[in-house]
Amino acid sequence: MGLLSLGHACVDVYQGAVAALVPYFVAERAYGYAAASGIVLAASLLSSVVQPLFGVLTDRWPMPWLLPVAVLVGGSGVALAGVGDSYALTLLAVAVSGIGVAAYHPEAARVARVAGRGSHTAMSWFSLGGNLGFAVAPLLVSAVVATGGLRASPLLLLPALAGTALCVVALRRLAPTAVASPAVRAPGTEDAAGRDDWASFARLSGAVVCRSIVFVGLGAFVSLYVRQRTGGGEVSGTVALFVLYLGGAVGTVAGGRLATRFGRLPVVRWSYALTVLAVAGVVFVPGPPLYLFVALTSAGLYVPFSLHVTLGQDYLPRRMGTASGVTLGLTVSVGGLASPLVGAAADAVSLQAALAPLIALPALGWLLLRPLEEPVTPERPPGPGVATDPGETAGAGAVTGAGVAAGAGVATEAGTATDAGVDHAASSSRTPS
Repeated sequence: MGLLSLGHACVDVYQGAVAALVPYFVAERAYGYAAASGIVLAASLLSSVVQPLFGVLTDRWPMPWLLPVAVLVGGSGVALAGVGDSYALTLLAVAVSGIGVAAYHPEAARVARVAGRGSHTAMSWFSLGGNLGFAVAPLLVSAVVATGGLRASPLLLLPALAGTALCVVALRRLAPTAVASPAVRAPGTEDAAGRDDWASFARLSGAVVCRSIVFVGLGAFVSLYVRQRTGGGEVSGTVALFVLYLGGAVGTVAGGRLATRFGRLPVVRWSYALTVLAVAGVVFVPGPPLYLFVALTSAGLYVPFSLHVTLGQDYLPRRMGTASGVTLGLTVSVGGLASPLVGAAADAVSLQAALAPLIALPALGWLLLRPLEEPVTPERPPGPGVATDPGETAGAGAVTGAGVAAGAGVATEAGTATDAGVDHAASSSRTPS
């Protein structure tokens, strides 16, 4: 699991790296806000289609070979983004990176569940790797660009090479269990899985869309905005982006623990409500206190992150991979689709005016979540999702037996939380740890 967690960190660096490169594209190539946000869009557009498709495929066939390939593709795209001056080629490069990252997560989560033998604590470590990779991205990009500007971007391939090697080693160690098909079900488990609740899943997805637009919008522009509001240089913007992403590690762990005690839906609703105030602080509070509101916004956005995915899996118990692919895909992709609108508004009026509408989106998400009820699964009666294994309550995703997701998108038990076939494969492969 340690190798998989490190590999997860290496691939999620590239999700954070796209937004981290935006200020440098603005500075070196004189891109406007709309053009800069188009780069974020390019990384998200194909990803929004590809990731749910890979979730569906993961429901049917195991593809462990995809892990090292996806890491390498994701890193290669970002590494090539700064090489030429062509805007079109830059868009193509980050789009390729987005496809690689999207292809990685559903299968990686399946393999991680098997490797962790169903342990939620093990899955929390896997997710933490992704969160830390996301957080390190601004620092890594800043260090690379400082050595030679955007043309030094090929150096950003190094994490992908390391991640590819880690995935290969991990898969060799896990070969007998990692190839177990998640689609295999024992007789009668289709009925035991429960009914799909598409209406509740649609409401949940709407809330995820609201969260996505806020997170990606801030990720694309918070570095530039903090420079304006604090009067600082590149370092001040890099620190702000680092704080925004680092909250993923704290928020994911806190979300799982809070949900274990209070239930998933109350925690998700309160997170959305508090995020309204935090985003308002980011938009309107000047000076150094702005960093505090960036941190609060990050925590508010990430506390419900893994809970979105586990709720989605429980609302669609017969389509776990599909639920994971959709919730994870929406987490990043829809925000990327909306970011050019934020950029265009910033060009037309001001960056502050463009970010102000983001305040309303968590409130809209709260309204969508308000009528939802905790899904009923065969493993858990209605009510707060309290972990049944006391030894696993420390895990970030210990709340519902469904595992945890990673940062701006990204890792979850894609279609495996209550899949009888995988649980059987995981239990049959248990060995002393």
